[in-house]
Amino acid sequence: MSVATFDILLASLRSGLAFQDTTMRRSISPEERLLLTLRFLATGNSFASLHYEYLLGISTISGIVCHTCQLIWQRLSEAVMPTPTADDWLRIADGFYQSSQFPNCIGALDGKHIRVKKPPHSGSQSFNFKQYFSIVLLALVDSNYRFIIVDIGAYGSTADARIFCSSRMGERLRANQLALPEPRRLPGCSASAAPFVIMADEGFALSPHVMRAFPRRDLDDRKRIFNYRLSRARRYVECAFGILSNKWRVFMSSLQMSPQNATLVIQACVILHNFTRIHDVPSEPEVAPFPTTTSVGLDHNPQGRPGSAGLAVRELFADYFISPEGALSWQLNSIRGTRR
Repeated sequence: MSVATFDILLASLRSGLAFQDTTMRRSISPEERLLLTLRFLATGNSFASLHYEYLLGISTISGIVCHTCQLIWQRLSEAVMPTPTADDWLRIADGFYQSSQFPNCIGALDGKHIRVKKPPHSGSQSFNFKQYFSIVLLALVDSNYRFIIVDIGAYGSTADARIFCSSRMGERLRANQLALPEPRRLPGCSASAAPFVIMADEGFALSPHVMRAFPRRDLDDRKRIFNYRLSRARRYVECAFGILSNKWRVFMSSLQMSPQNATLVIQACVILHNFTRIHDVPSEPEVAPFPTTTSVGLDHNPQGRPGSAGLAVRELFADYFISPEGALSWQLNSIRGTRR
């Protein structure tokens, strides 16, 4: 984080970090409170280690970190991770098409297990398939590696698909309350319009707005090309998790705190990730707008089983990617090295 970015962050939080001096003691300054919190998040040092660095009590450090993390989420979440509007979804889709050549993509979805200390009296609820205790950060990411929507705090033993279905994001998606734009035709194609979709891996269920790869058995070139094109768009969420963990190295070890405080730490790191991406990373080049057309063909809310509607959308994209309008010049060469 640059000095200029730190000053902007401090100015946004100063009023919430300033406390009154008393006749018994002087309060800890907002600068020191923020520096202490950033030091903890960026290094992952224990509170006992920070006690010797800052000459503050361990319980005092714990209280400062939790309070500052909560303040970061409350003050900055609407500024750096606002609720997307229809125009925001269109801008995100244009960014994915420019960078990964996947049209009508509004985000890459995945879950990350955050290692935590075993919560008391929790049994095996937080014990995941990787053989450690965790809570899950479920995130939707754009092509600039910024978090769009997050869901934090699910048990580590819960599958990603179940977390998504029970999350507020999944519920709003099923109820058509995410302000998604109307379906639009794919570039250069005069066939039916395609809905806006989210890229996900095999851990999520296929639906009209969530795309996953074809099963690995009996793959022909058409299916392999679709899987390749989907993976090029889905990689952004994996990269975002990698950037998050390497910048905020508190995630490199187990969070030695309660699940409630661990959730505050994760929330703060997500907001700070977006904050630094906005202020420290050079601005992206202007993205050419996606050509808009009249929506026809596929219904925005198709009837019948969600699996059947999702299959139809996936088949539409698979056919488009092998057509002259949607094919990439290098895609056949790329899939030949993955054949078995």
